[in-house]
Amino acid sequence: MGTLGATPSQTVGPFFSCGLERLDASDLAPPGVSGERVTVEGRVLDGDGQGVPDALLELWQANANGRYAHPEDTQERPLEPAFRGFGRVTTDGDGRFRFITIKPGPVPGPGGTAQAPHVAVSVFARGLQRRLVTRLYFPGDAHATDYAMGLVPPSRRDTLVARRGEAPGTLLWDVVLQGPGETVFFDC
Repeated sequence: MGTLGATPSQTVGPFFSCGLERLDASDLAPPGVSGERVTVEGRVLDGDGQGVPDALLELWQANANGRYAHPEDTQERPLEPAFRGFGRVTTDGDGRFRFITIKPGPVPGPGGTAQAPHVAVSVFARGLQRRLVTRLYFPGDAHATDYAMGLVPPSRRDTLVARRGEAPGTLLWDVVLQGPGETVFFDC
């Protein structure tokens, strides 16, 4: 019996928004959940600065108390039943996305240090061999002490931090897949 050859890689996607509409979860924290409500708006951009249509972002975060809505998070911090902490949004024809959430509280990191408030983001799009993993941090927080941010060269850290929008409670954050200003992606 001969050896088996490698099969060609498949890219993730394509994603068609019509098939994902029922999976849309763009509101991670429904009304009544405690915490500072924010709307995050942005675009997924390719290396030429063009919007990537039909990309998918999966979002995972802790609640305002720093506790995840997951059975493995057994911290003695308040858990809010209405808080999902998970979301999924697709981009439109221009690569735009939008989701509503609350600013998460700090969660424990390696060695018992606190991680800066963040949203874990997985990016799926046509042409990608696998998902890309990144983080969205909030403006004005002490990011330098965050374990994951400490792995990022200082000159690239701004790709992970949202900017304040003009409207109160709005944050702006783009995901740049490659080229100048490329978002930092973690190898997970």
